[in-house]
Amino acid sequence: MKQARYYPWVVVALLWFVALLNYLDRQMLSTMKPSIQLDIRELESATNFGRLMAVFLWIYGFMSPVSGIIADKVSRKWLIIGSLFVWSGVTLLMSYATGFNQLYWLRAVMGISEALYIPAALSLIADYHSSSTRSLAVGIHMTGLYMGQALGGFGATIAAAYSWQDTFHGFGFIGVVYAVVLIFFLKERRSSATTGPLTDEEHPHFFQGLKGLLTLLPFWIILLYFSIPSIPGWAIKNWLPTLFSNSLHVPMSQAGPVATITIAASSFIGVIAGGLLSDRWVQWNVKGRVYTSAIGLGLTIPALFLLGVGHSTFFLVASAFCFGIGFGMTAIICPSCASLLRRGTGLRPMAL
Repeated sequence: MKQARYYPWVVVALLWFVALLNYLDRQMLSTMKPSIQLDIRELESATNFGRLMAVFLWIYGFMSPVSGIIADKVSRKWLIIGSLFVWSGVTLLMSYATGFNQLYWLRAVMGISEALYIPAALSLIADYHSSSTRSLAVGIHMTGLYMGQALGGFGATIAAAYSWQDTFHGFGFIGVVYAVVLIFFLKERRSSATTGPLTDEEHPHFFQGLKGLLTLLPFWIILLYFSIPSIPGWAIKNWLPTLFSNSLHVPMSQAGPVATITIAASSFIGVIAGGLLSDRWVQWNVKGRVYTSAIGLGLTIPALFLLGVGHSTFFLVASAFCFGIGFGMTAIICPSCASLLRRGTGLRPMAL
């Protein structure tokens, strides 16, 4: 099956479910806050809840470049499987937490393990797909993240029907089992661009490449490009369920799914439309992916404006849709950015 024509798309399908669990396990905590705080009183404080969400993001951010380096050095198959197994195990252990500190440190470990997944997954997909299908493949894979985000909203619904402990326990167990499934079906592959001995000129020492990266103007432009939508993006993702609950005056078990589905559905539209558009655009204009991503970045402007000027349901939904579509389209440029930085530094793309 590894050599079959359709196996590159099998890889996308296998990783799609991993991507779903990646976002579901991290997102459902934000929608289950009312249920959890009944047992863990420290979460009644918005400051403590902010700390709990922030520790994941800080560690995830610091680990991302390290994760890229690791993905270049070890088998990406086993890195993906190990990452999924650990964060699923952490999700399962969160069901046994009895205090804020336990949740805090488990959330920190989740940040480390989840950060290991994306560089390895995107690198593996890139090696299985040519330039004619790469953006679409990445886009389809990204829809798994958005689907996981949407389903994360139902964590509050399940918690209301059963308990937040059962919710963590159930989804954690599913992830552990799926990690075992991947052992048998996911195959490693290195493209000709990332295999074989490289000369010092072709693949310089890591610190030499890092120096070249930090002095490369496109690196800082790309860093700014991804930071602009990410800074408000995580605030919207983490707090929108609460805003919906307050605006609609409904329990979180209803507001959570509405908030996460709104962003996820719009992101799904953005990433698929962006993938198809950029794959066609790049065939006759080398900057097609850049232009597509620039359109997506531009949509974050009305998203923030609508979020700031209005407090009604209409403004919240409109803001979420603008942000989701734009955020989905910005992800399309990832393969192009990696290739550009590799040419400028000599480092392999996923180490960046």
